[in-house]
Amino acid sequence: MNTSIVLTILAEDQPGIINTVSRALYNHRGGWTQSSMSSLAGQFAGILLASVPSEEADACVKELHQLKSQGLHVIAHLSSESRATEKTHEYVLDLVGNDRKGIVHDITSILATHNVNVLNLETIVESASMGGGKLFKAKALLDVPGGTDIDLLESELEDMANELMVDISFVK
Repeated sequence: MNTSIVLTILAEDQPGIINTVSRALYNHRGGWTQSSMSSLAGQFAGILLASVPSEEADACVKELHQLKSQGLHVIAHLSSESRATEKTHEYVLDLVGNDRKGIVHDITSILATHNVNVLNLETIVESASMGGGKLFKAKALLDVPGGTDIDLLESELEDMANELMVDISFVK
């Protein structure tokens, strides 16, 4: 039987970080399941889901924590994956507009009110081609509970988009 380990990795960006983490997993017969990793402002930041044989899990976590001596800060959590199996629906939310403080907070406040879980969120700020300002783009994969009033949720998101002066798309 396997155990899932959720890892967060932070370090000063340098070659070999992923190899170092993968070696620790390999040493304990673990597998790399899913990840998202980036270099941000000279720092390496990653999140990873790994799977290791249950009898190796504690030793693997111990070795991962020892990577601190190599400049890698690793937080590792064992996961039983025993989440409630309420019927949910996946939606994608796309947002594009002029950048301003609070966009993520304003949108996620509405989502939280409706008990919507953000499964994945990707954002970027880039130069706007025409206006010379900054353009904020976000794409979120959402897990919406089955009993949610979708029309109300969509209406609240559209109202917020109008207030923020951004374009928003909310589709199943």
